[in-house]
Parts: sequence; C-alpha cells; structure tokens
Amino acid sequence: MLPVLVVHGGAGQIPKEQSEASTSGVCSAARAGYAILRGGGSSMDAVVEAVSQMENNPSFNAGCGSVLNVKGEVEMDAIVMDGKTLGSGAVSAVRNIANPVQLARLVMDKTSHSCLTAEGANQFARAMGVPEIPPESLITEYSRMRWKKNLAPDANPVECQMGKMGTVGAVAVDSEGNVACATSTGGMLNKMEGRVGDTACIGSGGYADNQTGAVSPTGHGEAIMKITLARLILFHMEQGQSVEAACDLGLAYMKSRVGGLGGVVTVDPQGHWAANFSSRQMVWAAAQKDTLHYGLYTGEHFTQSIDSPQ
Repeated sequence: MLPVLVVHGGAGQIPKEQSEASTSGVCSAARAGYAILRGGGSSMDAVVEAVSQMENNPSFNAGCGSVLNVKGEVEMDAIVMDGKTLGSGAVSAVRNIANPVQLARLVMDKTSHSCLTAEGANQFARAMGVPEIPPESLITEYSRMRWKKNLAPDANPVECQMGKMGTVGAVAVDSEGNVACATSTGGMLNKMEGRVGDTACIGSGGYADNQTGAVSPTGHGEAIMKITLARLILFHMEQGQSVEAACDLGLAYMKSRVGGLGGVVTVDPQGHWAANFSSRQMVWAAAQKDTLHYGLYTGEHFTQSIDSPQ
C-alpha cells in the first residue's frame, strides 16, 4: 500500500476553459511528490514539493495564481504538519514570496513557533535567505479580472469563490509509515486586508498524526474553521470509520451545521486514501503503487501509469 501521495487543486466549480490545465497541474504535482517517495524520501518532503509545484502554476489559487484582496494585493497562507512529531509550521498574510509552503516548512524547522504572520513572516523569510519577488509577479490577468468584477456593490465574493477554484494541498505516507500534510492558498476573493482563513490554523487547514492519518481541506475557510474540519475527520477515523466514510461525515456536518461546501484529501498510515468533496467539483490526483489516479467530478476516476508521458 505504501507509499502514497494525494493532492487537491481546490473545490468549487472550475471553468471549462481551465479544467484541462487544472487537471494536468494536479497530475504533475502528484508525480513530483511521488517521485520523492519512490526514491525513499520523506512524506514531508513529498507534500512540500507537490504543493510548491501547484504554487508555481497560475491555474491555482496559491502562489502565482492567488486571488486578490479588496485592495488588489496578494496575501497568502500556508501550513505543513509532520505526523511523526506533531511538528507544524504556518505563515499567514505573507506577500512577495513565491512559495509560502516552503516558508511554512522553515517556520517548523527553524523556530520554536507554529505560525508567523504578515510582516513578521516576511522578515523571517529575509533572515532565512528566501528571495522576495515583485508583487506583480504573483498577479495573473485572470485574478485581476475577478477582483475588478467583485468590487461591485452587489457582488458576492464567497459565492464567486466557490464558483471558481480554491486552496491547494497534499497528504502523503512514506515507506516508513510517516504521514504529513501541506496546504497553501491565496485566500478568499476580495477579502479584507489581513484576513486569514483556515489554511494557517492547525486542525482546520490541515492536520497530520501518525496514529491516525493526515488531512488537507479546501473550501470556504470560515466554515472549515468553525468545525475544525481536518481534525474532525481524523476524530471519525479514531472512532473506527474508514478514510472514505470519515471524509463524508466531516463534509456532511460542515454542510448541515454551517452551510459550508468544500473538499478534502486524506490518508491513513496504512496507505488507504480518499479525495472527497461536497462542492460541484474538486480537481485531485493520487499516486500509489506506480499508478496515477485523478478526477474532477464526483464519481469520476481515471488511472494511468505513473511513468506514462505527461
């Protein structure tokens, strides 16, 4: 069963003209992360590599494809968590950084803290030698168009966000049975300056524990935070539910309790995995036993050899 890596590229409804690029993007990210696992690398290295790949892909709301806040600027959040030690690192409202997930990894590895925010996180990045990039290099024409459209008084950014794309994330189990998760996002479309959603919060935007498993969610951050979705799913697994059933229970509770839609990718230490969602779509990919699995709609499941030409 081991190793295994599962990624998501956001829940919601992906525009038809972007579906192919989004699917290709998660498949490439899954291949990159799985290559590390197949070479004997750690689950943490694998999830950070997979998420970095998606941050570098303008098809996703993370890194260079991030949505803009109300001022037309990019502020990003990310988290990593190591299931072996329960170590975690996160950053929130960071600017001018190409790969927030890598900065979150540095917070975990190089500080005694769990989360750094805004200018403090950027100061830490400079101290660690992480290069700053021009703010405009993170802004796509598509993100700017959506920002302008949602400045209208009658716009509903939450509804519009769920009509496009969301957070990216990955979970993995390595050959030694260690689990890890990583999640990264540009946040909510036209959010207030300084708004931080679920992604940077342990138990909401991600959780990993070798005793149970690892989860990376996507969807409306405020809803995910209210029910601590990642930890809730692992609670159901602790009570004996399968990975698939636990995901469904967590997502159903979020919908019934706070009206939230979203999706998750989840693994357990034995290598069972799930990519479940309550939104109309969620682009996802999984790599296991040298086979790549991927899909976009509920019930959709394609496979190919991990070594097939991309």
